[in-house]
Amino acid sequence: MVSSKLITGSLIESFLICKRQAWLMAHQITPDQEHPYLELGRLIDEESYIEERKKINLENIAIDLIKTENRTLLIGEVKKSSKAKEVARFQLIFYLYILKNNYGINGTGILLFPEEKRKIRVELTEEDEHKIEEIIHSLELVTLQEKPPKLEKIKYCIHCAYREFCWA
Repeated sequence: MVSSKLITGSLIESFLICKRQAWLMAHQITPDQEHPYLELGRLIDEESYIEERKKINLENIAIDLIKTENRTLLIGEVKKSSKAKEVARFQLIFYLYILKNNYGINGTGILLFPEEKRKIRVELTEEDEHKIEEIIHSLELVTLQEKPPKLEKIKYCIHCAYREFCWA
C-alpha cells in the first residue's frame, strides 16, 4: 500500500507506462539494478547539464534541475529519449502540481533530452491539474491491490528492468 505522500515522479512515470511495474515499485520490489537501461539512465542523469545541475529533493519529489529564468522558477527533468515524452511530461506536471499545491510555488517545467539536444517547455494548466489528480487517484487504487495487475505484454517490456521478474 502506498500513501499519496509516498507517490513519486518515478512512480507516476511507471504507472503511465505499466501499472504492474508501478505496483512492483510501490511494494519495494526492486528491479535489476544492473540492467543496462537503468545504468544508461543513471549515466545520462549524472553527466548531462552539469553546469546547470541543482538536484533538489522535497519529500516525495526529486527534481533534476532547478534554476530561475526571467524571474520564473524553471524545473527540469532529464530523460534519455523523447519516445515516452507524454509520460515524461506528466512526471514533470506532477512535480509542478506538488510545488504549487504543497509549497505555493508556481513554476515552469522543461523536459531535457540531452542525446537528442532537445528541450520541451511544460506549463501546468488547469486541465493538467485535473488529469494528474486522476492519475494519482488511479495509482493509489492500483497500489492498494493485494496482488500486482495481470501481466500484459507491451512495447516497453523488452527494455524493462522488471522483465525477468515478470516473464521468467
